Amino acid sequence: MRPDLEIISKWIRPNSRVLDLGCGDGSLLKYLRESRKTSGYGLEINPENLVKCLRAGINVIQTNLNTGLSQFNEHSFDFVVMTQTLQAINRPDKLIQEMLRVGNEGIVTFPNFGHWKTRFYLGFGGQMPVTRSLPCQWYDTPNIHLCTLKDFERHCADHNILILKRAVVNINHEQTLTTRLFPNLLGEIALYHFKRAQ
Repeated sequence: MRPDLEIISKWIRPNSRVLDLGCGDGSLLKYLRESRKTSGYGLEINPENLVKCLRAGINVIQTNLNTGLSQFNEHSFDFVVMTQTLQAINRPDKLIQEMLRVGNEGIVTFPNFGHWKTRFYLGFGGQMPVTRSLPCQWYDTPNIHLCTLKDFERHCADHNILILKRAVVNINHEQTLTTRLFPNLLGEIALYHFKRAQ
């Protein structure tokens, strides 16, 4: 399992109900079920990943996250997780609100657009960056709403969202001293655990 998913798994309490948005092949849900005794669902659009989830015994629903989470009632889950998908959603702000409607707590991960390589590409090259965490060209990227750590944290502050935990990792999904000291400059991937502020 990827190290960033291990970080997320430590944030999820045992016996929780989990909804994984864009669950891929179901690896995280499978690991949580086996190590944390969780239950829940994955939402996925890719047919190949749906088959992998079903083979792994994961409850999965084929859906497009851009249509929202209207099939779920309020507070149906303890945790709603979305890894490396936030930046590919048409309206990530609305989906975050939906995450906190159907779940008590949310966890998201996304590539940090404030990383120094991104700044270098834009500042000195004058073109959209192609980096290890953002490997696609501007015309074929699924990433349509990129943000920095500061952008995400400002959004949370403006929308009554309390950040419970944050981890910033490199492309290998590892925390280092440099990503802790200068997260918005040297961190390539951000992980946030949050809930609605009281």
